[in-house]
Amino acid sequence: MEHDEIAPGQVLKTFDRDESKAIERAWLEVFCRNGLGLNTKAYKWHIFSGGGYPALQGRAALQAYASHLAARYILLPNDGEPAMLTDLRPDNLTGQDVYVFPENMAWTMAFTHEDGLLGPYFAQHPHYAALQKDNEKRLKRQQDIAFAREQGWL
Repeated sequence: MEHDEIAPGQVLKTFDRDESKAIERAWLEVFCRNGLGLNTKAYKWHIFSGGGYPALQGRAALQAYASHLAARYILLPNDGEPAMLTDLRPDNLTGQDVYVFPENMAWTMAFTHEDGLLGPYFAQHPHYAALQKDNEKRLKRQQDIAFAREQGWL
């Protein structure tokens, strides 16, 4: 996934190889614990298509994704390329194998190259309610800071 696939100015950080691997391990720990026999090494989203983790699919997944905002998002490519951090939720990743989630992994959106046949998928963390509440607080704080800057208070 190239930086130009995300609008300019949105990439806050490109993680190095070790950081990206740590993010991938953490994601797998949350969403792929039951991945035995589902070939998640090739495509992590097989955990969802194979029924190893509950997820919404297709249009329902896109609707759920559209209703979830966070202060910052991690984009984790399936192909081992570096993960990225952005403050704007990417919306045009169809046809790519990439996972988008807030830093606390309250939820994840798995875009797939099989778009329309398999995926995309939207799944929630087992502790979604508490984690999402934290995301909402962080987003509100980010919005309050942006408003204060617009007013010249900061």
